[in-house]
Amino acid sequence: MLTEVKNQWKVTRLSIQYALVRELLNKATFLSNIFFMILNDSCMIVQWIVLFSIKNNMGGYTFKQVLLLWGMAAGTYGVSRFFFKKSFNLSETINSGKLDAYIVQPKNILLSTITSDIEIAALGDILFALIVYFIYGFNMRTFLLYLFFCITGGVMITAIAIILNSLSFWFNNADMIADVGIRLIESFATYPDGIFKGITKWLLFTIIPIGITNYIPIKVLIEFNPYLLIINICVCLLLMILAYTIFSKGLKKYSSSNLMSARI
Repeated sequence: MLTEVKNQWKVTRLSIQYALVRELLNKATFLSNIFFMILNDSCMIVQWIVLFSIKNNMGGYTFKQVLLLWGMAAGTYGVSRFFFKKSFNLSETINSGKLDAYIVQPKNILLSTITSDIEIAALGDILFALIVYFIYGFNMRTFLLYLFFCITGGVMITAIAIILNSLSFWFNNADMIADVGIRLIESFATYPDGIFKGITKWLLFTIIPIGITNYIPIKVLIEFNPYLLIINICVCLLLMILAYTIFSKGLKKYSSSNLMSARI
């Protein structure tokens, strides 16, 4: 079992490295994608600078805390899009029959599929997240927690993308459901939870779990709470198991397109 895990980890690492080397063939495009993503993230902060010039508190957040929230949102987005890009268009892979190329390989089908490509611009999000944290104020303990939450948040968003896209095994046009679901998560991720009330706030901690991926981590970083940390970890593990289970069940219904293609 341990040997299989090591082999799968090695294959996954090599797959990501290969995709990165492929992108580095055009260094100008590589660097410009990263730069413009950082610039795009930075420009979005301007609206909060304007708002905080009028009011010192937004939904219980100070400006530096909102900045940290933006960094967390960028970090989770960057982790999910850079390492697991294919999870966001898994529906297209299923519907087009391109899953054949992964089924014939002696590797974990789901992991091999979602790590088969990377999004270079997402590196800009990860760098932006790091820059924001150092602006917020460096502390080794909170920095390690910050990195940890960016990873768990990225994994949770990836798991949700897999769950929604795996509906393509059963329904046509499931990619539209997945697209809407992911857009909702990304839309709410950068707003303080204090501005939401009632059913909307409930939805953000359940159906649209931004509360778990972003809001709880921010609360833990501001004032450490081990119970909230445990909730974050448990939900992350639950979503991973759920994503793998749904994909595996759907795979049994998959119909091969007999595409004569292979992936090395």
